[in-house]
Amino acid sequence: MFLNARTSEILAELAAQPTERVSVSDIMSVLRDRAFALLVVLLGLPNCLPMPPPIPLICGLLLALVALQIIFGRSTPWLPQSLLNRSIARTDVERAVARALPIFRKLERFCRPRMTFLEETPLAMRLMGLILFVMALGLLFAPPFIGQIPLGLAVCLIGLGLVERDGFVVIGGLVIGLFGLTLSLGFVYAILSGLESVF
Repeated sequence: MFLNARTSEILAELAAQPTERVSVSDIMSVLRDRAFALLVVLLGLPNCLPMPPPIPLICGLLLALVALQIIFGRSTPWLPQSLLNRSIARTDVERAVARALPIFRKLERFCRPRMTFLEETPLAMRLMGLILFVMALGLLFAPPFIGQIPLGLAVCLIGLGLVERDGFVVIGGLVIGLFGLTLSLGFVYAILSGLESVF
């Protein structure tokens, strides 16, 4: 069903789930053959909007797990049952997808296979996994509510670039991700400096 579907079509299918809450297991069943790259997109997507804790934390932990599997060369993602049973309110999924779809549809008109050396070899994919792992750590320590937005955008772009085999989009995600990581590091530094001044 989704063999030739674009990212926007799969996201729309996900938002159309009939249940009140969308579990991680539901998400995996929708992603099917492109689970790794699209899972990266979906884990970045909620963070493209101001989200309260613990959503960035959960997304960061899941992204770290996915990234580690990419680093170790797994062909399909594995998630523990406890994570598969976790869920997000369908209204939150709909809201995030509704905001993202116009952007993704515009990007898909722009996307085409180019600079495919960024993802066509096992070594390149392991490097992508390492980069995503670092971004996942950044999500864990991002400033609350809005600080995760640059990293969310970056993760989405990297995932979209991998789906569409467009290295130019991947590079765009890396640039935004560097900015997001700088914000997260600044936030951690401010917290540590504050604690040092107190003690």
